[in-house]
Formats: sequence, structure tokens, C-alpha cells
Amino acid sequence: MAKIRVGDAEETVVTRGEWPLERAMKALGNETIAVLGYGVQGPGQALNLRDNGFRVIVGQRRGTPTWDKAIEDGWTEGETLFEIEEAARQGTILQYLLSDAGQISRWEEVRAQLTPGKCLGFSHGFGVTYREQTGIIPPEDVDVVLVAPKGSGLSLRRLFVKGKGVNSSYAIFQDATGRARERVISLGIGVGSAFLFETDFQREVWSDLTGERGILMGAIAGVFEAQFAVLRKNGHSPSEAFNETVEELTQSLMPLVAENGMDWMYRNCSTTAQRGALDWRHRFRDAVTPLFDELYESVRTGEEARIVIEANGRPDYRERLDAELQDMADQEIWRAGKRLRELRP
Repeated sequence: MAKIRVGDAEETVVTRGEWPLERAMKALGNETIAVLGYGVQGPGQALNLRDNGFRVIVGQRRGTPTWDKAIEDGWTEGETLFEIEEAARQGTILQYLLSDAGQISRWEEVRAQLTPGKCLGFSHGFGVTYREQTGIIPPEDVDVVLVAPKGSGLSLRRLFVKGKGVNSSYAIFQDATGRARERVISLGIGVGSAFLFETDFQREVWSDLTGERGILMGAIAGVFEAQFAVLRKNGHSPSEAFNETVEELTQSLMPLVAENGMDWMYRNCSTTAQRGALDWRHRFRDAVTPLFDELYESVRTGEEARIVIEANGRPDYRERLDAELQDMADQEIWRAGKRLRELRP
């Protein structure tokens, strides 16, 4: 583990060079990692761990599409694929990767399998940070850790297959055995992290909820819709509006930013684009900063957690969600995008 300067701060990071796969496998050589939940993060983490040589089993509710997906991915019922409670019983490290709502609903049966010395792992700080609302209070005689890949489960798996990886944060909430650190770092290396940076459960969930509601999903979708609507209102075709709003950003500019940074991308565009972007950047930042302040406060106080728990607890939640997502799919911007993606070579 090394201290490095990142921006204006000093951070602790762990690289594969410092903590190679062989060291991780030795640290977890006697462990059975039970990946509980095979939805968003479960497949990527379970498959990467398995391919890296760790002893892995999967816990998922039988009769669900995700159970069928696990079988398609090579997990064998009764050998490496079990109901959640049985997988939790067999595992010494329980990677609790159900949705936040699923973690709340299955907590009591999982908690009953947390015998002394086991390790409870998360990829999101929600359940523990907001434990007064979720009821997820781990027993004191188990390790409680977090490895949070900074990307979707699909990206985690795709990059792993290519020999790459996504960055992950790691945290220790509780070290009952004295082995929590080697367990969590070994898990992070095992799931295919490019490198690991240190955080805590609270900071992870506060930054994650802010990011999801902000620039990663909520803000970017809202800005896409606003610009597309203005262009269409002023007579631009759907193809032109979509390309200038979404396609050029995702297919051309963001890959350059990912590779070289925003300043490099600015240096390598037209002088007209440079001047306009430099001027309007400040106006957009100043306009949205108050909204981000409001968002962060809502996350910090637990209001966003309350909204999520209340919404997910409604008996018609799935129907409401499907209706909201269908409403998004029906908007002209995303209907245009679907058609134009078909034209890509």
C-alpha cells in the first residue's frame, strides 16, 4: 500500500503490483466466497473471482431469471449454486450483492449465518451507513468490509476479459478477526480491480448516491433531454439533434477525455469550440452548483435513503418503475438514438 498525491490530497492506494493475485489467493486460500445475489454486480464479481482461481459459490433465489442466468454462466445447482440462505451458511466470506431493497428483505436469514470469524462484504455502503433505516446491523464478531468497483458489473466483467480492470474503493467497517484488511484487499484484487483506493462506508455511499443522481445518470440524462428539446424546437432534425447531444459525446469526445483528460480534449478541438466551451463552462458550473449542494445535503441527511426504501417497499414498485422507464424509452431523443445506433458500422 502506497501513499500518493492525487490532486491536492494524499491518498492510500493498492496496486496489483503491490498486492499481486498470488498474494490474494494465498490470503483467501482457505475461504469460500459466497456471492449473494446475481443481478447487477454479482455476475461480474463471481465470474472474475472464479476465473482467478478462488473458491466461489453463488446464492440466488431459485426460479428467477437470475437463477437461470447463473446456470447459463456455468454455476451448478447443489455444487456452486444454492439458495441464498444455504450459500450464506457455506460461505466464510459473504459478498452481499443483492439490491439495497433485497438486502433489507433478506437480512435476518443472512445474519443468522454470520457465525463468529466470518466476513460480511458489500459493494455499496447503503445498508450499513443507513442502518437505522435498513435494520442491517452486523454482529460484532465478524469482519465487515467493502469493495466497490467504480463501474457497472458488465464493465467489470468486460474489462476483466480484456485483461484490464476498473478502479475500486475499499473500506473496513469492522475488524473482528484482525484479518479484515488482507481479506478486503484480496477480494478487491480477486474481482479484477485495476487499483484500490481507501474510503469508508459513509463516504462511499454519500459519493455514490450523489454521483448516480448527478453527473453519472440523473444530471446527464436531464441535460441531454434539455439540449435535444431546444434543438428540436428550433427546427433541427432528430438525427442532427441526437448526434450533437449524445452520439458525438459518447462515441468521440468522452473516450478522448478518458484517455487524456478534459484539458487535452479542449486543446485538440477547433478554436471555435474551445472559445465557446471555455466561456459557457463557467456559466453551467455556477448554475448547477446550488443543485448539487441541495443533492448532497439530501444524501447526507438520509432523505434520499428514506425515499429509496419507501419507494422500494411499495407493493406496486415494479409496475411504477416499468412505467417510468417506458416513459423514458418513449421520448423522442431515445427513440432517435435506438434507430441511429442501428446505422453504426
